Amino acid sequence: MTDTPSSTIMSAQELAAALDSLAQAISDAHTGADTIYLLGILSRGRPLADRLAERITSLSGTECKVGSLATTLYRDDMRTGNVAPKIGGDNTHFDFDVNGNSIVIVDDVLNSGRTIRAALDEIMDYGRPARVQLACLIDRGLREVPIQADYLGKSIQTKSADHVRVKLNELDGEDSVTLNVAE
Repeated sequence: MTDTPSSTIMSAQELAAALDSLAQAISDAHTGADTIYLLGILSRGRPLADRLAERITSLSGTECKVGSLATTLYRDDMRTGNVAPKIGGDNTHFDFDVNGNSIVIVDDVLNSGRTIRAALDEIMDYGRPARVQLACLIDRGLREVPIQADYLGKSIQTKSADHVRVKLNELDGEDSVTLNVAE
């Protein structure tokens, strides 16, 4: 495999600014709420949800509860046999009731929309939220299902063979977003 050209989409400072903007938008949309419920899709959505919760609480004083979603078993490509399920390790975990609450799903990259569809299926297995919204750091287009982010850091246009790589300090030791363009 040859290396593909890589360009920086977001520096650490730009990523931080995007998270500040997302936190402000989420906070503004939930004015008067006692608690904001964030569910980060594993693996990179969870640390982003933790960061958003910290910023939202700092901005508004509103309590945030954060949980994790492991959507693997809800993916529609599991039925094709093309993807082997990974059992164990990262699991869905949250310690709040979704019934009647407004839930914000948090993910790093929105692409086809299939991961978000899987997250919606999983959330509905736990109850019936009042509403579900989506916050994503990057939207790269290429949607296969009609899903869009309510809160978005940055939108870029890519080709299906291109690769968006989000690096987070908690997992990778640095914050950045790069685009590897397929040749």
